[in-house]
Amino acid sequence: MKYRRIGKTSLKVSEISFGCMSLDVTSKDSESLLRSAVDHGINFFDTADLYDKGENERVVGKALQSVRNQVIIATKVGNQWREDGSGWDWNPTKTYILKAVEDSLRRLNTDYIDLYQLHGGTIEDPIDETIEAFELLKEQGKIRAYGISSIRPNVIREWVSKSNMSSVMMQYSLLDRRPEEAMLELLGTHDISVITRGTLAKGLLVDKPAKSYLNYTESQVAELQAKLQDTGNELSLAIQYVLANQTVSSAVLGMRTLNQLESILMVVELETDPRYIKEIKQILPINTYNQHR
Repeated sequence: MKYRRIGKTSLKVSEISFGCMSLDVTSKDSESLLRSAVDHGINFFDTADLYDKGENERVVGKALQSVRNQVIIATKVGNQWREDGSGWDWNPTKTYILKAVEDSLRRLNTDYIDLYQLHGGTIEDPIDETIEAFELLKEQGKIRAYGISSIRPNVIREWVSKSNMSSVMMQYSLLDRRPEEAMLELLGTHDISVITRGTLAKGLLVDKPAKSYLNYTESQVAELQAKLQDTGNELSLAIQYVLANQTVSSAVLGMRTLNQLESILMVVELETDPRYIKEIKQILPINTYNQHR
């Protein structure tokens, strides 16, 4: 497993990170799956207080407690569950964040969070106030770094100009190349890392039947799938595509079973011929953001 630094921090994370949202928190196998990932070199685990109403954080914290000093734990804040459990509301205020972090620390059974991320964000948010909360938590030693999870260019630009954030988690794949228009260059220029999600485009780049995706038609998706299948290494190529950009620190992948973990580990070290990536990029026209610009 190879490792990359997050932004200007000292945090070095595995190129493949474990997307904990996919965990079945009711399964007794989830904890052993997380520990198996550590044994195979994955040191970056991404969760959120929203997932499973906090139970996801608890499972992750319990599983990684014995190796806490060896792993990088990221979680997210901003979505506040209603008291009746009927849903959640967006709350990026300083008061809420300072309260929510204590709950996450308790569930994760840790004294600090390596990477604390705003779980979304709009241009109407009290951004200065949110940044104040993150900076205070850094001063207090409760978090080591912070970032946002967003695909909105206008929001990302505001955070770049106002904050000392270290990362942006964003959707990026062969079927979602919107970050290539401007965001990857902007973040790279400021030494802010990208953490990718949706790297496999809901499985369309691996094993799911073709269907429309974003602005691509079903036939366009099928055309890309056919080219990937010709290489005989769809999974590796999909992952290596996003990792080819040095602004990307890690690709978050969901793994629910040991077989899925092993399949990813088997292909991640394979060398991808640069010609394949160049050819793949030319199959479909690049898509761009049409909202929140």
